[in-house]
Amino acid sequence: MTRPIARVLALLEILQSGGTRTVAELAGRLDVDERTVRRYVDHLRDLDVPVRTVRGRHGGYRLSPGYRMPPLMLTDEEALAVLLGLVAGRRAGLITTSVAAAESAVAKIRRVLPDAVGRRLDALLEIAGFTAPPRPALTAEAGVLLTVAEAARDRRPVEIAYTAGHGGASERVVHPYGVVAHSGRWYLSGFDSASGQVRTFRVDRIRTVEIAAGTFDVPAGFDPAERVLGALAETPYEHEVSVRIRSTPERIRSVFPPSVASLETITSGDPWVRARIRAQRLDWIPPLLAALDQPFVIEQPSALRDLVRALADRLARHAGARADD
Repeated sequence: MTRPIARVLALLEILQSGGTRTVAELAGRLDVDERTVRRYVDHLRDLDVPVRTVRGRHGGYRLSPGYRMPPLMLTDEEALAVLLGLVAGRRAGLITTSVAAAESAVAKIRRVLPDAVGRRLDALLEIAGFTAPPRPALTAEAGVLLTVAEAARDRRPVEIAYTAGHGGASERVVHPYGVVAHSGRWYLSGFDSASGQVRTFRVDRIRTVEIAAGTFDVPAGFDPAERVLGALAETPYEHEVSVRIRSTPERIRSVFPPSVASLETITSGDPWVRARIRAQRLDWIPPLLAALDQPFVIEQPSALRDLVRALADRLARHAGARADD
């Protein structure tokens, strides 16, 4: 989806350079057929861009005399919002375009700013620090993300070609309930025709997407962000951890968020809550249990008990140490 949009804009850039361009020339420069060029011209006209048709042997297309793209007018605060949004989005890994595209966008906005404003923004961007490390840019095409977002908004099914984490490829119809950004990735949450269940899909693993016919209703009270966090917490890992904790779900959630643990009330009125965690490593769990500072019972795995005992021994040694030791 991104390529047609980019080529329509490229067509406008070519026409703005002046003169009459033949259909064959435009097709060659855009790497499309002549029929597609005519369709792109129609898109420009739909946007009120005055593209004129020139008849005759050397005819083609040109812009009406005097036409110029409207200048980008931003206040200081608007320019700051746009530039910081681009920088922060790139560092967070949520920019789905190439690094070059993001840098080009920043440069274009910077060029149209008054010198005084530009110098002040340059100073901020040069000295600004970030507490979170930068994440690698996503590989998902912007067009895929925009298409599933549009379908979710309009409640239209989408046909997707998807590659799972184990490499298996499949085609399916999905009712997109929502699109969620989490930890540097975009996720699609919705009803999956292949499994008959609500599933979570990584957008960067969607190879192709097309909006299909029909509409659907989103279940009442459905929270796409909550669903994605729950699905991530249920993802298979090397260790299946089960811990009973004598505390409230709210207190437990302050240490173990939904993306880390799923919680289960054992019996109604029982003060104990079972936390289930899937983890590749266990060494990070004992410090969080200690930070929670509530009674707990490790149901599985036994290796976690050994790590908790080892942490308790270290803490006891540290507590007994004196300043002159």
